[in-house]
Amino acid sequence: MSRKDSKGLFANVLGQLENSAETGGMQRSTSPHLLKVAAGVRQMQERSELAERLLKDGGQIVEIDPDEIMESAIRDRFDSGYSEASIADLLESMREHGQSTPGLVRPVRGTAKPFQIVFGRRRLAAAKLLGIKFKTIARELSDEEAIVLQGEENSNRKDLSFIERCLFAQSQEAAGYRRDVICKSLSTGRSHISEMIRIAAALPRDILMQIGPAPEIGRRRWVEFELRWAAQREPSKVAHSVLERDQIQASSSDVRFAAVFEALAKVDAKAAASSATTDLISHGLVLGQIQRGKSASKLTFNKSVPSGFVDFIAGQIENLHDQFMQKQHSQQGD
Repeated sequence: MSRKDSKGLFANVLGQLENSAETGGMQRSTSPHLLKVAAGVRQMQERSELAERLLKDGGQIVEIDPDEIMESAIRDRFDSGYSEASIADLLESMREHGQSTPGLVRPVRGTAKPFQIVFGRRRLAAAKLLGIKFKTIARELSDEEAIVLQGEENSNRKDLSFIERCLFAQSQEAAGYRRDVICKSLSTGRSHISEMIRIAAALPRDILMQIGPAPEIGRRRWVEFELRWAAQREPSKVAHSVLERDQIQASSSDVRFAAVFEALAKVDAKAAASSATTDLISHGLVLGQIQRGKSASKLTFNKSVPSGFVDFIAGQIENLHDQFMQKQHSQQGD
C-alpha cells in the first residue's frame, strides 16, 4: 500500500473514532486496543515532511520548555482543535512513545517569551499537558517566511478545513500581508484567495466560531451558505436561534453547519422582494450581475469570466472609487 493510500485509510479510521467520541460512544463501543491504534495513527499523521526537509537543510533539534514559546501571530485553526479532548490520541501516543517529529519555532526579541511557534501547535499543546519539553527546530525567520512555512505545513497535511483556510487567509490580509504571500501560505491562486477572504468577511466571526471547523464541509457548500446568508433579512438571528438549541450544541461541527444551512434556506419573502438584479453586459456578453438588497449590494461574476479579469477589477477598486468621489465633488461644485 502506498504512503498516500495508507494516509487515506488512517484518516478514515480516525474519522470514525472521532465521530464515535463526539456522540459519546467512545468508551462504550471502542476497545482499548483500537484506541491505541488510533493514537499511533494520529502520531503518524503528525509527521511532517516539511520538518524532515528542514532537518536535511541543516536544522538542529532542540528541546524547549513549552512555557517559553508564545502563540503564532495568526491562528490557522479553531481553538477547539487544541483542547485536551481533541488531542487525546496524540497525548496517548506522546505519553507512550515521545514526540516523533519536531515542530518549528523562531526566536523573537523584546517579548516576554523568547520563542514563537511556527508550526507544530498540536504537539506543543500535548507537550504542555504532559509536562515535557517540546522538541523543535529553532530558525531565524522573517514574518513572511514564518507565515508561509506555517501554511505550507498545513497544506502538506491537508488537515485544515475549508472555512479554517478562509479565516487564515482573511487574518493574513488583516495583518497586512501581500496577496502573493497569502497565496504561498495556502498553496493556491489569487482567485481562490479572493473567494476565501470574501466568504470569511461575509460571515460573522462569532457564528463561525459556534459552528466550528466543519471538516467535512467543502468549498461548494460554504459558497452556497454565503449566498443563503446574503438572501436572509436577519441571518444572524436565524443562525443564533438554531445554534442555541441544546441538541445542536451537543452535535458535531458538521451537524451544526447543516442545521444553520437548512434554516437559512427559508428565505424571507420580504427580503427577496426587496432585492433587484442587474446584468453586467460588455459587447453583448453577460459578465456578471449586481444584486441590490435592502441592506447591501453584491457584485458577482459568471464562471466564464477569467479569474485574471476579476483580479484586475479588484486591483482597480481604489482608482474607480477615487474617480467616483471626484465626480461627486465636481457635480456638487456645479
